[in-house]
Amino acid sequence: MLRKQDMTNRDQLVFFSIDELVPKDHLLRKIDAVMNFDFIYELVSEMYSEDKGRPSIDPVVLIKLVFIQYLFGIGSMRKTIREVNMNIAYRWFLGYGIKDEIPHFSTFSKNYARRFKNSNVFEEIFAKILSEAVEAGFVDPKEVFIDSTHIKASANKKKTYKEEVVKEAKIYRQLLDEEIEKSRAIHGQKPFKKKQNQETKLITKSIVDPDCGMFHKGEKERVLAYSVHAACDKKGFVLSSIVSAANVHDSVVFKELYENVKSKFTEISAVAVDSGYKTPYICKILLDDNVTPVMPYKRPMTKKGFFKKHDFVYDEYYDCYICPKEEILTYSTTNREGYKEYVSNPQVCLKCEFLHKCTCSKNNKKVVCRHVWEEYLEEAEHLRHTTYNKSIYALRSQTIERVFADLKEKHGLRYTTLRGIDKVRMQTLLAFACLNLKKLANWKWKNSKNQLIFSIFLSIKYVFSKLRDKSYARLKICPFGQIVLSTNWNLDNYLSSFFVVD
Repeated sequence: MLRKQDMTNRDQLVFFSIDELVPKDHLLRKIDAVMNFDFIYELVSEMYSEDKGRPSIDPVVLIKLVFIQYLFGIGSMRKTIREVNMNIAYRWFLGYGIKDEIPHFSTFSKNYARRFKNSNVFEEIFAKILSEAVEAGFVDPKEVFIDSTHIKASANKKKTYKEEVVKEAKIYRQLLDEEIEKSRAIHGQKPFKKKQNQETKLITKSIVDPDCGMFHKGEKERVLAYSVHAACDKKGFVLSSIVSAANVHDSVVFKELYENVKSKFTEISAVAVDSGYKTPYICKILLDDNVTPVMPYKRPMTKKGFFKKHDFVYDEYYDCYICPKEEILTYSTTNREGYKEYVSNPQVCLKCEFLHKCTCSKNNKKVVCRHVWEEYLEEAEHLRHTTYNKSIYALRSQTIERVFADLKEKHGLRYTTLRGIDKVRMQTLLAFACLNLKKLANWKWKNSKNQLIFSIFLSIKYVFSKLRDKSYARLKICPFGQIVLSTNWNLDNYLSSFFVVD
């Protein structure tokens, strides 16, 4: 029978509370149950006047508004306020009634510019949520996974200019110079003189957002972007993050990120990274800390058809290389980049049948370079073949790569609408905090639900144990919780058939 909806229900008056309209298993209910946001008042107490000016908007509400935006991947604060106006669950989470006026969308940005800028409020919020996960026993930092991803900047790549800047010195430059001097001294060579002129490079900068950098990788499109470097555990909880311009190499940021994680968790036993981090210095950092470097195979950069570096055998005792034709390449010098150069005898190479596969130099001389910290790289390559390293590296797709996928697909950070590295850093910190908070809330809710079922199971099992001697009794659990007794039933059979949990 055809039925028509009665549209007069639009004018219906109903008495109810907002709490009744929010589903019991809603994500915001789970978050509200496991996280008390009152700690924010202490963080921002010095940023507000005690007795001057008009009453402010609750700072917890301001932070919760941003949490709603990143939790549900809403594109902007303007859209977030529009959603809060219509969504009962969002109003319930903020503590607003149906008729209460929601703050203007520009409120948070104004508070950021006037109060929260250059403060550590967002770092403290991230740390607090992470500490809650640690206390709950969800974080396992023994194996740490580190990687980076790019976020498109809010800048037009056609509005750029070229700028010549001074090359930044490597963070380990002093340590490397000491190793170079030792190597040259052993071979009777003088130390290098310090360079008078600093090296420069030409970079592309955006007019509207100078903090971002030009990103280009493989066949991907050239875009202005930021790089987000993050570390997580094997359960997917983000432990630390750093934001840099996209033209900064991953290995440059590694030490700072690793030190941040190490300062919070001293029990790190392994660090898994991709091939971009496979450098002698990073291997040295990890192995000196008794941390296992988990690194993949890195393809040699040799031309096709030529001998690879591993075809030349290094003799540690005589400090020389042996070529595939069993000829000796002797030490020549140690260059400024920290590589020891081993060269062949051009007179011997000229007569060699493998010359066309060995070198294409005009003077028929083969040069093999070996870094002063090459032994650390070789140890990392040796560990790559162990069962432990293979099993840990296989988890990258389930851990750090999934974190970045969720960050972009579920939390709206495929691109940023903010400009300036400080604002992007704030945005990524809060997005990672949301990711950790969502996982924490869901896991705690699931555990509490399982504990409730288990406690009911134990209670009923206790009742059965009391009635086990009476073969004439049975228990039946009705939908509303009544217990019904009847006769002629085998309790053991009923117990085994009743406790089936999906």
